[in-house]
Amino acid sequence: MKDDLSEDEFWRYAEEEICQILKRTAALEFGTFKLSSGRITPYYVDLRVIPSFPDAFRKVSEIYIDAIRRKLGEENFDTVSGIPLAGMAFAVIVAFHLHKSFIYVRQTRRLSGRERKVEGVLMPGNRVLLIDDLVTTGLSLERAAEAIKAEGGVVTDAFVLLDREEGGKERLARNGITLHSVLRITEVAKRLYEMNAIGEEELKIVLNQVKERKS
Repeated sequence: MKDDLSEDEFWRYAEEEICQILKRTAALEFGTFKLSSGRITPYYVDLRVIPSFPDAFRKVSEIYIDAIRRKLGEENFDTVSGIPLAGMAFAVIVAFHLHKSFIYVRQTRRLSGRERKVEGVLMPGNRVLLIDDLVTTGLSLERAAEAIKAEGGVVTDAFVLLDREEGGKERLARNGITLHSVLRITEVAKRLYEMNAIGEEELKIVLNQVKERKS
């Protein structure tokens, strides 16, 4: 943990460490990809690979926890909810280290047993922090929030490692949910370019994608 760093120092540290990890793990790919939302994108950030690299996973998890403490405050939520599948690994670590209860929202309702979408113990009025690896349109987080609210939970905040800046923050805001992110994709792309991890053409691809989705 980096409790001794000032705010500016911490966010610079987080940006540098995460960009180095993305470079080492080759998590940023360019091509033609179809996202879970159905959108076609010219680049893909595969944060699912990070838990396969123990040192990187530990570092990212520590940054996640510090970022949540700094941006939100651990006293402002009771429960952590992971978003299957990519957000689950990070959510479990956050819940464990911050001594919070953990739940997760199934993508489909169970066909046996209690036939509910929310797995785990959710008490009425529990303030639930949604955690995912990244956000694009915000649809997965929105659906998770709806399922949790339907079972008595309260959702006002969501936290991701990376915001792809394609409308997710705005979608969640319309539902009364504040999106917090460690980094935005424009910040990541510019730093990776400075590190010679991506070229000028790849930088333009990312920036143009963000610009098109915001227009």
